[in-house]
Amino acid sequence: MSYKINNAKNAIHGFFLSLAVTVAEPSTILPLIVNHFSSDLILVGLFASLLRGGAIAVQLFAAFYAQGYSRVLPYLRVVFFFRFLSWFMIGVVIFLVGDSNKTLTLWMIGVGLFLFSFSAGFGGIYFKELIAKVFSREERGKTMANKQLFSSLAAIISGGVTAVILENFEAPMSYAYLFMISSLLMSIGLFAFATIDEPVKKNISQREGSFYLFIKNSLSLLQKDVKLKYQISISLLGYSFLFSLPFIILRAKESFELTGWLLGGFVTIQMIGSMLGNLLLWKRFGADYIGMIQYAFVLVIAAFVVAIYAYTPLLYGIIFLLFGISIDGFRNADMNLILEIAPEDKRPVYIAIHSTITSVGLFFAIPGGYILQYLGYDVLYIFTLFMLIFGLLLTFRLKLKYM
Repeated sequence: MSYKINNAKNAIHGFFLSLAVTVAEPSTILPLIVNHFSSDLILVGLFASLLRGGAIAVQLFAAFYAQGYSRVLPYLRVVFFFRFLSWFMIGVVIFLVGDSNKTLTLWMIGVGLFLFSFSAGFGGIYFKELIAKVFSREERGKTMANKQLFSSLAAIISGGVTAVILENFEAPMSYAYLFMISSLLMSIGLFAFATIDEPVKKNISQREGSFYLFIKNSLSLLQKDVKLKYQISISLLGYSFLFSLPFIILRAKESFELTGWLLGGFVTIQMIGSMLGNLLLWKRFGADYIGMIQYAFVLVIAAFVVAIYAYTPLLYGIIFLLFGISIDGFRNADMNLILEIAPEDKRPVYIAIHSTITSVGLFFAIPGGYILQYLGYDVLYIFTLFMLIFGLLLTFRLKLKYM
């Protein structure tokens, strides 16, 4: 297998997927899309969660079958098709229905986001299994940093294009164009990764006789593996930034005039942070994934400290820059830590247990919306900081005792 070719396909996938998905960035654009059709803050949190959390229901089911597969790429290709279709249909619904029936439009956007995320529940298991098979331990950190670097570059471009569309077309037509155009770009990246060179896995696990028995064995495995418990706890607490993330842009909107150019600028700044992190910071950690996730915690904590006092575009620019750097650090370290912990024959099961439990964190924006609605921004930010600090402290315990 050629590392260069597979690394290039992984990077192309990241570039075009990011180019597409950035148009519904949960920290900036998606909250404004939802806010256009409804002023309910809880709905903003719900839709941000749907984009990320629809996968939670199927990951263990996907792993039940995947543990017995010698090749997963054929199944991943089916997932790619459904992801493209659901994303494109969101744009079509906004274009055809839009403001004429805002309730129906919101429902259909929600269905589209759920299906996009739901299909990723299968895709996430297959993708991580594929990455573990195709790349060595040393190569995985590099290829994922490269992928995130190209993803960040694409998101910067996407931020600029988004700003142009938002400035030149009235909502909601601007949102429809964003989704339809971006889905076509997404298909390029999906096609590239669908042609990656996958080796046949020889050390496969014997599948249990029933899904019930699989769940029972998975719970037993979780109970016995202390390292897995710690990793899941750290990952879940790492998602605590999602309690507040979708609402930061809404507070900015209350503080100053949020033009299309400024909104696109925040997206671009966040992705510049992501690119700088992958280019200058995260690659330096090599295989030290504990150190990587610790730095990510520190940076996102710093972002929320700034958020408490932020009332100007400059301070919000700093916040999104720190988010951009830290989120990719979380993503890279989190994925590689679970791949290190998992034995080869049980890798899909470990990935599914980890992903299913930590996916609960993808819905943190929903209780975050309740906290904001009844207690305000400052209480929400302080609560988020407390959870993140607790997660950071747990990383030191994992490093001292088990790594």
